[in-house]
Amino acid sequence: RQAMKSTGITYGGATLVAVVLLLTLATTTTAQTPDLEGTLVVVNKGASSVSIVDVASGRELAVLPTGTGPHEVALSSDGRIAVITDYGTNQPGNSLTVVDVERLDVIRTIDLGAYERPHGIAFLPGDEKVIVTSEAARSVIVVDVEDGTVEDAFPTAQAGSHMLALPAAAGRVWTSNVRDGTVSEIDVGTGQTTRIIDVPAQPEAIGITPDGVEVWVGSNEHGIVSVVDAADGSVTKVLDGFGWPYRVLITPDGSTVLIPDLRGEELRIVDQASRTVQHRIPLSGGAPQGVAVTPDGRIAFQSLSDQARVIIIDVETGEVISYLPTGRGPDGVAYSPIVVDQD
Repeated sequence: RQAMKSTGITYGGATLVAVVLLLTLATTTTAQTPDLEGTLVVVNKGASSVSIVDVASGRELAVLPTGTGPHEVALSSDGRIAVITDYGTNQPGNSLTVVDVERLDVIRTIDLGAYERPHGIAFLPGDEKVIVTSEAARSVIVVDVEDGTVEDAFPTAQAGSHMLALPAAAGRVWTSNVRDGTVSEIDVGTGQTTRIIDVPAQPEAIGITPDGVEVWVGSNEHGIVSVVDAADGSVTKVLDGFGWPYRVLITPDGSTVLIPDLRGEELRIVDQASRTVQHRIPLSGGAPQGVAVTPDGRIAFQSLSDQARVIIIDVETGEVISYLPTGRGPDGVAYSPIVVDQD
């Protein structure tokens, strides 16, 4: 099949995808994108699995088991190792699933013991360790990926510590604390909570500019996105009208912010400097959740949890390029530049 494209219709400065595209996406499952190589790692929350998909061909290379109710995924800097948080469903999860992307294999499951409800995750510099929120333990933990041990635990001192944001320098980690309506700043070197800042109620989505200057926070109760000035802790509302600003992803160069709206069923692409919306991409019936970009920030991958697919989007133009199959209830996604040998 040929990949369908946006008509480029505009309204109020936002690019709209044609209705015919949405209808096509709702009835088809995969498409080829031969000019874009690499591999997508997609966490299937509803199926307790992870899909590894070849981006160019749209072929699902492997579906691997995870722990129950996986939510998020982090990739090593070379794209070879994926670590998935097994959050659980009715019963709390307490494990990480480690996947070798190139070998299409689960290489270990890490038992986190008392650190239940792991969720937000990122690799620390050097790719030997990950830092993970434990929502139930009100902590972030540092885990050695190779030997599978919890090396350290830092209390966030707040309830519902859900997602985390780590700037390029990685000296500080920020957590969104849903139930307490705060964000915590933690010194990674000492493990000390250096600040707790009040933000609008039910903060979940969180992202930080690569220079560590701005922390963007999505608040579920009010459907707004605020920016915390990392220097003085001031909080400024910058965007509103969301149903559920599910995630905040800032491109590696810091120029663009991507915000999927789960209940509003759209993706907003925002200019970071001016804080103006460049594109609003409707995703009716999709329930958009996790989002990832290529290292150059040009291409976005948006999971559609109600359609068992990921949609591929040109960040600059807002054009829908193609789509990839996943398992049931896709959430967290990550892009790897690795091209897996399909022979």
